[in-house]
Amino acid sequence: MQRKTFKTSDGAQMSYISAGEGKPIVMLHGWSQSAEQFKYQIPAFAEHYRVIPVDLRGHGESEKVSFGYRISRLSKDLQELIGALQLEKPHLLGMGEAIVKRLRQAGATVIATARSKPNELRSLDLFIQSDISTPGGVEKVVKEVLARLGGVDIPINNVGGSSAPSGGALALTDDDWQQTFNANLFTAVRLDRAFLPKMLEQGSGVIIHISSIQRTLPLYDATLAYAAAKAALTNYSKGLSNEVAPRGVRVNTVAPGFIETTAATELIKRLAENAGTDFDTARLGLMDSLGGIPMGRPGRPEEVAELVAFLVSDRASYINGAEYVIDGGTIPTV
Repeated sequence: MQRKTFKTSDGAQMSYISAGEGKPIVMLHGWSQSAEQFKYQIPAFAEHYRVIPVDLRGHGESEKVSFGYRISRLSKDLQELIGALQLEKPHLLGMGEAIVKRLRQAGATVIATARSKPNELRSLDLFIQSDISTPGGVEKVVKEVLARLGGVDIPINNVGGSSAPSGGALALTDDDWQQTFNANLFTAVRLDRAFLPKMLEQGSGVIIHISSIQRTLPLYDATLAYAAAKAALTNYSKGLSNEVAPRGVRVNTVAPGFIETTAATELIKRLAENAGTDFDTARLGLMDSLGGIPMGRPGRPEEVAELVAFLVSDRASYINGAEYVIDGGTIPTV
């Protein structure tokens, strides 16, 4: 949860947190404590509402309580805040970003990597800019991680996606197939090959590969190469788990369904452009193409991150060689 401030028309500074989407509800805390006190209630309410916990002008972040600050003024200030937030687009996390945040909350030292540097970077020492869909990119990451940490206990391969065109099998070139497999399969293979020796030497560790339900529900018109690559990743993960489990290393796979990330948003935009329709229609069409989602909504990156955090913990010490589907019930079979 990230605290923000809002300046009202009368110049007052309000401190608040915002989470979720939909009809706004406001949670008010007392004069001397912060909105973070609602941390246990926020997730439940954020399932259905735009939750806005607000400090009542205390705790240092909001203005100190002043004589004459009455309910009528508080009501006006809150209406201004709600109006501003309704115009504000909610921030969508990528799955990788959500996983990094969750594991750091659990106390792990996490080094992340991506092709581009994020806008909000916690520490330069905890980020490596690299394209790990290439052998050179993987080599760079491995070299720098080993130099900084000496090894890793929990490699998590979250690389995924495809820039291959829609249009079915005949629209895909050899380059489309190769690029998609480089990102969605060979990245994991190369990283595992680099980090596994030390993990096997120490006799412990957990590897998580992020696959996709599309390995069993391929969208032939839009993501055929991606679906095939993820199917290969799941198969590879199962074989690897059988090989390394006797030596203390667990390997599991997480297969998300439609998760509303920045990458998913870009896919929907591409589908809308190709179909000559608008974003909402393409979004609904994507949900329908998967057979619908019984829970009635896409998943959130934070929900995937929570599953990953469980699988890498000691609470999951007997789970190995498994694939966990997190799709809101999309896959219709047992």
